[in-house]
Amino acid sequence: ASYGPNPICKGCLSCSKDNGCIRCQHKLFFFLRREGMRQYGECLHSCPSGYYGLRTPDMNRCSRCRIENCDSCFSRDFCTKCKTGFYSHRGRCFRGCPPGFAALEELMECVEGCEVGQWSEWGTCSRNNKTCGFKWGLETRTRQIVKKPAKDTIQCPTIAESRRCKMAVRHCPGGKHRRRPAKTKDKKKKKNNLMERAQKQHSIFLATDKTSQ
Repeated sequence: ASYGPNPICKGCLSCSKDNGCIRCQHKLFFFLRREGMRQYGECLHSCPSGYYGLRTPDMNRCSRCRIENCDSCFSRDFCTKCKTGFYSHRGRCFRGCPPGFAALEELMECVEGCEVGQWSEWGTCSRNNKTCGFKWGLETRTRQIVKKPAKDTIQCPTIAESRRCKMAVRHCPGGKHRRRPAKTKDKKKKKNNLMERAQKQHSIFLATDKTSQ
């Protein structure tokens, strides 16, 4: 018999107009569907989203997945497919993969990521392969890849980084000190002083020459 839009008695061993299936045929799963205030039993070949098939000697039933954000599960505590936007990892669902694991977007799963070691100490401050002769240079530190990722498409974190540093030795031993170019104002001032001194010496020379005459 069929009551309403759903063939609620299909696959039933026993069925009622008000409650639908009460007992299912062998190998089918009993599912209690709720619609508003009403609920009725159905006999299904496979359980709907959010449920898994639990086989018992008495009657096979659809049991709800107890894992948060799970779409389908193997058992009440192991999810096989998470809801949209969540990654599957060891039977659980996550918004983002746990530390040490990377996300495979095409499968929405978390797999072992790239594992790197601790940073080394900062290296010697240098510039142009020299450790002197400049005020500022760069120092670098590195770390090793301890474990390669499970997939080649997963990138490893950076294994080298540099930062600006001040050199301990400004001038190289035995080398000539580099002079900074004089500023424009200093050059003009020096030039004016030389011109004044030249004019003064010229005036003295003219005065001495007239006296001698």
